[in-house]
Amino acid sequence: MLRRTNAIVLKTLPFGEADLIVTHFTYDFGLINTFAKSPRKIKSRFGSSLEPLTCSKISFWGKEDAQLPRLTQSDIILSFQELRESWNCFLKVSEIAELTANFLPEREANKKVFTLLLNTLKTAKKDCNLLLDTILYKIRFLNFIGYAPRLDGCGRCGNAGLSFYIAHGSVICEKCATGMNRPIKLSPGSIKLYESLSKWDDPAIGRIKPSGELLSELSSMINDHIIYTLSRPLRSHAFHKLKPARCCDSKPG
Repeated sequence: MLRRTNAIVLKTLPFGEADLIVTHFTYDFGLINTFAKSPRKIKSRFGSSLEPLTCSKISFWGKEDAQLPRLTQSDIILSFQELRESWNCFLKVSEIAELTANFLPEREANKKVFTLLLNTLKTAKKDCNLLLDTILYKIRFLNFIGYAPRLDGCGRCGNAGLSFYIAHGSVICEKCATGMNRPIKLSPGSIKLYESLSKWDDPAIGRIKPSGELLSELSSMINDHIIYTLSRPLRSHAFHKLKPARCCDSKPG
């Protein structure tokens, strides 16, 4: 059966001397792995359409339950080459691509997340320096898939609280937290920022000008929540620590 859909390349894995296993996030079929024949050859018919982050119109062939359908065509819609040419941008978007690939189940369409990822890549192409964009993607993504942390009230009684307990995925008030392990302390400002990013539409969010301290606090909490939920850190986080700041605008190796 031949199927066609729009897709974003999340990652690739070399297979043999010239082939690739390509992880696509598709609009109609969700997360799928496809087998691409000889794309690493100089005269490959796939050209640069299998570069990470590229959005293309793809065709793939295989039985409906085939584990590795064969990619037959890939025509670029948006290359996002600019994001791969800057190390800073590449790290940023690689993190959200890895997050998407690790959380979503295979073969389950999620058109909201696809649209969110595509729009985030378009925004990053215009301005890749805002930490707010990455935080916003993570918050909306976690909301869409049902893993969002709860900060609007105690996970047990509903009362207000500033202590986030990672094992519960929620803030817990002092009364209900008796005997619990050490929490992540949050400021009222970071909780308010989280609620705004969760509920406001894009035009309203565009007017938000949070401090670097609030962004850092909220980002750290969300990252800890993601690591706990996945039971492992994202590999892209290690590159943030290893790459010197003075090289952040060079091309990724």
